[in-house]
Amino acid sequence: MTEWPLAPAATLGSAVRAKGIERELRARLPWAVRTHLKAETGRIVLQMPEGEAEAFEIASVTISKTLQGIEDLPVLPREAEDILTILTRERHKWLKDGRLQSIGTRTVKMRGRSKAVTFHVFDPRYIEDVLDRDLSTVWREQDAVEVAENRRRGAGKAALTRAGKGKHKDMQGRRPRKDEGSRPRLEGWDDFEDEGLLR
Repeated sequence: MTEWPLAPAATLGSAVRAKGIERELRARLPWAVRTHLKAETGRIVLQMPEGEAEAFEIASVTISKTLQGIEDLPVLPREAEDILTILTRERHKWLKDGRLQSIGTRTVKMRGRSKAVTFHVFDPRYIEDVLDRDLSTVWREQDAVEVAENRRRGAGKAALTRAGKGKHKDMQGRRPRKDEGSRPRLEGWDDFEDEGLLR
C-alpha cells in the first residue's frame, strides 16, 4: 500500500471534485488495477496484493506523474455546482449570460448511452476566485432584483389592461365592414361604445 497527499487546492474542498480526480487517475490505469485506487479525505491510496508487485510499481509511477498537474485539472459542471453550492439552473443561466466563464467544452461517451455528451468545463483557479469573492451570492441577489423588476413591470401592464387603457380586445378582433370607411364618424361614439350600451 502507498498513498499520496491530495491538497485542498486540488479538491477545492469538494468531495465531488475528489471523486472526479479519482476517476481521472483510474482512467490512466489498466482495468485490473483501477479498483485498487481510492480517493479519501486529503489523500489518494493504492492498495494491492503482494503478488502484484510489478503492476503496483507501474501504477504508482503513473499516479505520481498524473498528480503533478492535478491542481490544473479542469472543473466539471457537477464539481463546480458542489464547490460553489449552486443549482444546475443557476449554472446554466450564469453560463449563458457570461457571468460564469468556461474554458471550453469536453465530449465524452458514457456507458449505457448511445450518444456522446458535451459539456462546459471550467478553470479551477477561476472557480476558486468565484468562491473566494462569493460571486454566486452577488449573482443570486442580482437575479432576485431582476425577477422583482419583471414582476413589477408585469403587474403594471396588467393594471393598465384592466383599467381599459390598453387596446380593447373586442376592437382588435372586429373586422371593418365594407361601407365603414365611407360612413361619417359620429362624435362621442367611442365613449358611447366604451360604456357597453350596445352589448
